[in-house]
Amino acid sequence: MTEQIKHYEERLSYQWDAADLAEELEKDPKLVVIDTRKGFAYEEEHIPGAISFPHRNMDEAQTAQLDKTLLYICYCDGIGCNGSTKGALKLARLGFQVRELIGGLDWWKRDGYATEGTKAVGGTQIECAC
Repeated sequence: MTEQIKHYEERLSYQWDAADLAEELEKDPKLVVIDTRKGFAYEEEHIPGAISFPHRNMDEAQTAQLDKTLLYICYCDGIGCNGSTKGALKLARLGFQVRELIGGLDWWKRDGYATEGTKAVGGTQIECAC
């Protein structure tokens, strides 16, 4: 295997885009979407079904209630925000299975998916298998 192929395979094993997430939400009940932004941002707008868990609060004590057999998808605002990377790294260090949503909430909306919250936008509704 070439070094380049290995690089791309590794990236895809740790990152999903909005279409990947939408597809998996409809079929995988062991998927948990985590909004890693501050609570006020989550209240304004978030991916339907996501839970608010700011990356700054992630530590062993705060994650004790999370099930390590589930898959966690971290997201933040999008480009220019690294909250999803910080959250994914913290969860991975604590032994969780985790992926990062590339493009975050911004690309979720650009791909036409609906959001929830006080500033929600319409779009394609996803039927979560969760």
